[in-house]
Amino acid sequence: MEDRHGGVQDLKSGKLAAAVTAAVEERNGTEESCPHSISLSGNEFRERGRVLVIPCGLTLGSHITLVARPYQAHAEFDPKISVPREGDQAVMVSQFMMELQGLKNVDGEEPPRILHFNPRLKGDWSVDGLVKCEKWIRDDDDHSEESKTAWWLNRLIGRTKKVSIDWPYPFSEEKLFVLTLSAGLEGYHVNVDGRHITSFPYRTGFVLEDATGFSLNGDLDVQSIFALSLPTSHPSFAPQRHLEMNSRWQAPPLPDNPVELFIGILSAGNHFAERMAVRKSWMQSTRKSQNVVARFFVAMHARKEVNLELMKEAEFFGDIIIVPFMDSYDLVVLKTLSICEYGVHAASAKYIMKCDDDTFVRVDAVLREIKEVPNGQSLYVGNINYYHKPLREGKWAVTYEVLYTHILLSPYANGPGYIISSDIARFIFSGFERHTLRLFKMEDVSMGMWVELFNTTRPVAYVHDVKFCQFGCIDDYYTAHYQSPRQMLCMWDKLQAGRPQCCNMR
Repeated sequence: MEDRHGGVQDLKSGKLAAAVTAAVEERNGTEESCPHSISLSGNEFRERGRVLVIPCGLTLGSHITLVARPYQAHAEFDPKISVPREGDQAVMVSQFMMELQGLKNVDGEEPPRILHFNPRLKGDWSVDGLVKCEKWIRDDDDHSEESKTAWWLNRLIGRTKKVSIDWPYPFSEEKLFVLTLSAGLEGYHVNVDGRHITSFPYRTGFVLEDATGFSLNGDLDVQSIFALSLPTSHPSFAPQRHLEMNSRWQAPPLPDNPVELFIGILSAGNHFAERMAVRKSWMQSTRKSQNVVARFFVAMHARKEVNLELMKEAEFFGDIIIVPFMDSYDLVVLKTLSICEYGVHAASAKYIMKCDDDTFVRVDAVLREIKEVPNGQSLYVGNINYYHKPLREGKWAVTYEVLYTHILLSPYANGPGYIISSDIARFIFSGFERHTLRLFKMEDVSMGMWVELFNTTRPVAYVHDVKFCQFGCIDDYYTAHYQSPRQMLCMWDKLQAGRPQCCNMR
């Protein structure tokens, strides 16, 4: 934590000291190698658990090439049948799964999926009574003149079924193929035997350097695999290419008097470029004011080298609060609790705002918005969802065991930018200390439930405004989400010229 005069406490104590010491020892000992290319035979790949480890991740232009042969289809029973009985029918199945994986944040967890590609050559099961099907024409060796003529005739007279892709399916049983996965400007691209097959946009929250594993499972005989054009040094080892170590970007000490607004910015350890863009853009508004303070909240990264550089950054700029746990999506809610604690106890703020490091905040507009509410009124401001149901699948899923009784979620403001009054923040952190606060992995949904609980003791003014943008940016915004570092700087230039407008470049 930081004291009232803005100085970062001694980083060589407690849990953080252990992380720093371990990072220094490891870096001085066996520093991680970053090979330009990696090549494995099929046997070597299998011996390593069918995972190609890429020590320093990928970079723009990196590609992974796989030479493999799908196995012949095998009989498989419907997975919903626990014990097959006489009369149950099996389906001939052949499929494989290709994944780009990130680092494990916590021992025992599965590594995060950055990309998942699951081609199915044969076989499928119905889902909820509906049969899934591929709209891809498969090459089933039916090249009879009759079938070709009938296909063209049906197409000409308009009686054909809709077909989305009109070339042969790229994978066949027992047929060798060459697949290349490449990292392009907009996302990952997959080519098979020289033909582009599909593309995947980059997953939000992950950068190319995070892709440290390539795995293959399923009905596939791997002959060889190799990765080329890999980065020869880990981008996170040299954050100075993003950080401008200039005193003009350092945070001023915390004011001695209470402030009007405290802004807590959620960030990740390796987001050096994002933090620097925030410092050079909208955070400048906070440096000129005695009424507004902003700080980044960052957890420990899986790579010790990243933590070492993060410590240096925190010491120089004085605007980073390091929370002593390993970063994970499920623990983001703990960062939000840290923002509440810091905003109340360290900054003595009247209002506390939470945002992300890819959110551009128009500070003057936010201040005007909260000043319109009567003084002393408990307040919850943002782009508020009023009628959302709990999701039961996917990244934002809430199981029935965790949340069974709620048909609708409590009203909640979208996470990229919302504000609460200090009495709500004090109530929340007090409940956490007393172990009476229920925690959910989705921090914005959690906040909505906590505010609803507070609302039973004292009325809360819910203020909804779409100018707290959840997706992207609109002109005359209060906050804009998913803004790249370049967009941040562009928007700041426009704002300085009196034009609160969006910037479309990435």
